[in-house]
Amino acid sequence: MALCGGVGAMALPSELIVHIFSFLSDRDKLRASAVCSRWRECLFYPALWTELRLRIGGGSGSGTGSGSEETPRLEFLMRKFGSFVRELQLELAPVEGCLSPLSSEPSSARMEQPPGPDNDPQLSERWRDAMATYLDQVLFVFTSIRNNRNLQKLSLYGDTCVLQQEGLLDSSNLHQIHQGDKKINEIQQLFMELLSNSRQLRWLSCSFMLGLVTPCSLACLSNPSAETLQHLSLLDHQLGPLISPSELDRLSNLNSLALDFSDLTSELCGLLASPRRTPLHRLSLLLNGAALEFKPLEGTATEDDWKALVRVSGNLRVYIMALEVDSSELLRVLKPSLPLERLHLDSYSTLVTDATLELISQQYNKTLTHFLLLRDDPDFPDLSVNRNEDPLVLLAWRCTQLAVLVIHGYTVWSHNLVAISRLRGSSLRVLTVSEESIDFDPDQSVCMEGDPVHNLVKEVSLGLGRVWHPCLDSSLVLSEPTQHFHRELHAFSMGM
Repeated sequence: MALCGGVGAMALPSELIVHIFSFLSDRDKLRASAVCSRWRECLFYPALWTELRLRIGGGSGSGTGSGSEETPRLEFLMRKFGSFVRELQLELAPVEGCLSPLSSEPSSARMEQPPGPDNDPQLSERWRDAMATYLDQVLFVFTSIRNNRNLQKLSLYGDTCVLQQEGLLDSSNLHQIHQGDKKINEIQQLFMELLSNSRQLRWLSCSFMLGLVTPCSLACLSNPSAETLQHLSLLDHQLGPLISPSELDRLSNLNSLALDFSDLTSELCGLLASPRRTPLHRLSLLLNGAALEFKPLEGTATEDDWKALVRVSGNLRVYIMALEVDSSELLRVLKPSLPLERLHLDSYSTLVTDATLELISQQYNKTLTHFLLLRDDPDFPDLSVNRNEDPLVLLAWRCTQLAVLVIHGYTVWSHNLVAISRLRGSSLRVLTVSEESIDFDPDQSVCMEGDPVHNLVKEVSLGLGRVWHPCLDSSLVLSEPTQHFHRELHAFSMGM
């Protein structure tokens, strides 16, 4: 790059170089810093690193590199910027992952649940390597940021494919890792030290991090941060409640909250309904059917609790993901006064009934904007059997605010898909239906000329007012559920 008069880029003042660097991605900043010592010096201006988003690997694997090979890069970044970074977003990648910038796109495939560490010697070794790398990396991250008083946003996610195997938190598994129990305790202590040292924390999100948050963690949050905290997300379906009523009472300025559904007790809901608090605007709840045996729904918010909360928080909107939950349990939690805006029903085998869809479309016809109905099973049940009207068509008709509809794992008849597109038109911004979910009525095919798939694409496109195609790759629809929930609640909470 040459400037007029033959003066090169090296003559630019440092402030201008830093300003130019500010338009680059984190990866390109690091590449640019290798050009010369002057540019490298400019790279480390604190103004360039107010935000750091990382995805770190969990252990050995194939491909571009293992998680342990990426550890020096992670340590370099945290050593340089950990003490002053204002926003830190950290995701633990799958076992075969590596350190890379976070993508804003959802996960492109639902990963298979890995076998337990004792089932296969090779997998057991990979599991131990992944866990050892994870512990070392998280330990280094918290060592680097524990004294950071400028930290305003901390978002942490541990990939459930590595961390959420049954019994993983048990000492019988952790003892397989060198000093595993000791490192977990150190990480917990560093996390509490970080909360104690913080002074202006506004966003705290911890999702499925291995034993990071304990019921005692929030008690360490400093009084200044308790006043400034606006978003809190604590999710770990293997533990009991992570927030007590007394700790929630301290956080009087929260306007966004994410919890396990079973942790939203009647007492907590009553505290949130206090007129002394800032009104709550966003509430994200994860209902995991596999955990209901250990975290039952008894004692959760009642219809009267929801009414009291809505009276105080008139703009409250709720996002629920129900993972492997049968319809009888869903009917218990879907209270009429719950201001439901987004609902994600996801399962591997559990069926959602037509009666459940009927209740959803009737109760939330004025508030529901996002509806995801996903099932990862080779059978595709037909919800419209023995019904005059298809329940999905009725949902599209009744829910006048519906903007996002995603379906996989249930039969959707082509003529019903056309009806949905015509009912909602261009206001239905996202209509994603996997190709294998779509079926064609043979009686109608006889009356129509040409290829039925082509005719369907044409009719749905006309109904939506834009070009539409069915989703040919179901893996694009079936994202890893808890990771999808973590990222979606982030967007949901930021969109206040």
